[in-house]
Amino acid sequence: MIGKLTGIVDSVGEDWVILDVGGVGYMVHASGRTLGRLQTLHGPVSLLVDTRMREEQITLFGFLESAERDWFRLLTQVQGVGGRVALALLTALSPEDLARSIAAEDKRNLTRADGVGPKLAARIVNELRDRVSSLAFAAPRAPVAANDGAAAAAAGDAVRDAVSALVNLGYGRADAYSAVAQAAQAAGDGATLEMLVRAGLKELGA
Repeated sequence: MIGKLTGIVDSVGEDWVILDVGGVGYMVHASGRTLGRLQTLHGPVSLLVDTRMREEQITLFGFLESAERDWFRLLTQVQGVGGRVALALLTALSPEDLARSIAAEDKRNLTRADGVGPKLAARIVNELRDRVSSLAFAAPRAPVAANDGAAAAAAGDAVRDAVSALVNLGYGRADAYSAVAQAAQAAGDGATLEMLVRAGLKELGA
């Protein structure tokens, strides 16, 4: 399996780049964000590669950052999300935006990606929200691993419960999550449900 390629950008297409590695041109599929950055780089570039094999076909997917690669792998675990749809999501939304949209259950934001309708967006949210909600309000990073510690799980529970409390008070889910996320980021580790609700209400009333 190919895990990384370093070479010169030969040409860039709608969803692919030809990377010249020692005279051999590799076609690597990538998100629009990655392709846009590649066109501004000069000299050798390195791409992290996820190799997918299907029957007799080998497809390479490339990423400049590990966070985008990790999100690609996470997204493709959802039924109905293949490599091309995962790239479409990563084109429409940054890893940070994906995390926040999923944690806030903002399905409409996910449908900005080509090939993602309401049903698929709902499936993505339902299957991934527990894995990203605890860290969705932090700086851009890889998705939360399934075996992360109890502290991360507890933080995620507090955020979800605080969002639910604000929704029950009549606030929209996206607005409630945004307010709680800001409150959680400001409060840091150890924020309780009561603290998050109180601070979230303050954010919404600002």
